Amino acid sequence: MKPPDRTVVDARRLAGMMERLRRRELTEEDYALLEGLIETWQYCCSAVERKTLTIKRLQRILFGPSTEKTEKLLNKAERNRSPPGGAAAKGKAKGHGRHGADSYWGAKRVRVTHQSLKVGDPCGLCGKGKLYELKVPSRVVVCRAEAPIQATVYECQKLRCSACGAVFVAELPQEAGAEKYDASAGSMVALLKYGNGFPFYRLEQLQKSVGMPLPAAVQWELVKRKAEVLLPVWEQLLQEAAQGEVLHNDDTYVTILQLLKDRSFALDHIDGEKPANAAERSGTFTTAIVSSTENRRPIALFHSGIKHAGENLTDLLRRRQADRDAPILMCDALSRNVPKAFTVILANCLAHGRRQFVDLIEAFPAECEYVLGIFKDVYRHEKRTKQLGLSAQQRLAYHQSHSKPLMEELHAWMRNQFEQKNVEPNSSMGEAISYMLRHWQALTQFFRVPGAPLDNTVCERTLKRAILNRKNSLFYKTCNGAEVGDILMSLIYTCILSSINPLEYLTETEKHTPKVADNPQAWLPWNYRNTIEAVNAPKVKTLPA
Repeated sequence: MKPPDRTVVDARRLAGMMERLRRRELTEEDYALLEGLIETWQYCCSAVERKTLTIKRLQRILFGPSTEKTEKLLNKAERNRSPPGGAAAKGKAKGHGRHGADSYWGAKRVRVTHQSLKVGDPCGLCGKGKLYELKVPSRVVVCRAEAPIQATVYECQKLRCSACGAVFVAELPQEAGAEKYDASAGSMVALLKYGNGFPFYRLEQLQKSVGMPLPAAVQWELVKRKAEVLLPVWEQLLQEAAQGEVLHNDDTYVTILQLLKDRSFALDHIDGEKPANAAERSGTFTTAIVSSTENRRPIALFHSGIKHAGENLTDLLRRRQADRDAPILMCDALSRNVPKAFTVILANCLAHGRRQFVDLIEAFPAECEYVLGIFKDVYRHEKRTKQLGLSAQQRLAYHQSHSKPLMEELHAWMRNQFEQKNVEPNSSMGEAISYMLRHWQALTQFFRVPGAPLDNTVCERTLKRAILNRKNSLFYKTCNGAEVGDILMSLIYTCILSSINPLEYLTETEKHTPKVADNPQAWLPWNYRNTIEAVNAPKVKTLPA
């Protein structure tokens, strides 16, 4: 709400106006003064309401529910589906948190045979049967602590001739390898840094404290080499992502010291078309883009620099094949998230619209209970489509049958609040309703366009990787460092989205560096295992006819 114009009023002027009001002799000047006083009163009430809501929201973050689920917000299991003025669901029991032996798929397996018995021995209890081995053994998990990067010291025996003085040194075993830091060392550093936000200096301290020193400078060299190996795969990943049917994007701020010191450097190193206001732009951002299709694996991309999400998406869409249909773009309602040079089917995040009402739950409990109840039913229908494994067209039909009537009911209710003057447009509730009505078309694409998602949660979850790295490492020193982080973060999280072991993937690609450069398509995260099997398969010699 815009602050009213400042008007200076003394007590004498107010007393005169009150006297004329009693005599019903108000002048035009009095009417103008009254209008200003009423506007000021409305503005003050709105400001107090916003202040209160902000404090309530902070209290909820600090002490209240950890999620925005309807039951948690309303503090009860039941909610009212009828409009204000006019069934209970039992919460799922929490698990005990224990993991079975199968969950430790990365653990070392040790087979333990029975100390006194073997297969075929007679039973010591009944004496009639013979023992045979069960397919599933009894499993016991034992966990021990080790440093993330382990070191082995090979003490090679040295022999000297007593006559000539020649020295003979034992050769290293084959498993020692030729490099001090093998491919897995760099993979672990990259996974800790760019996958879990573990800064170089912190890992250096940890390694030193357990007697396995690993300087931060060495860690940087390891991840830099890893990024150089993966650069062809990164380029191929961009090409694949550009063909996606659904694209999610969002951005967050990032600090790149080199750009803060030299703004002209940033302008000279922009790929593609420069933003119109690039010279005046002072912020730097990390953009997350998630690309997916109905039949392909999701791809996560990160870009750090002075460009906004829409500008980075424009660069990506330049790689898109010309004969492909316009993609669906899911983002929040900020205009900077939309590419200007390409046509997209814009869909906005329904969770953002819902959050407008979440913040008002204390001030407008009845209204918010009704709105959040509708959202809950819509998301329940979305969950059902996933459980049934519906195709994009089947999912669209399901939402048109089940979710569309609910959203139309909500739309009619919101318009009715303004038409019947139940809600002041400039109030917090009015602004929440206005947001929904203003972006209604984009917020409800999920029951108009096949494959359109409900919200941008997958991208916001992806962006947390960059936020986690920023919270721990604070900044990138150079643009090169940011590029290395973008490449490794993209490939690590793409592996995670496809349930692929990122540590194994990063290690295997470095072991096969020449082959990766020759055919990056074969070394994409979802292809590399088949490629390794083909490389390691024994070659069958064909005899001449």
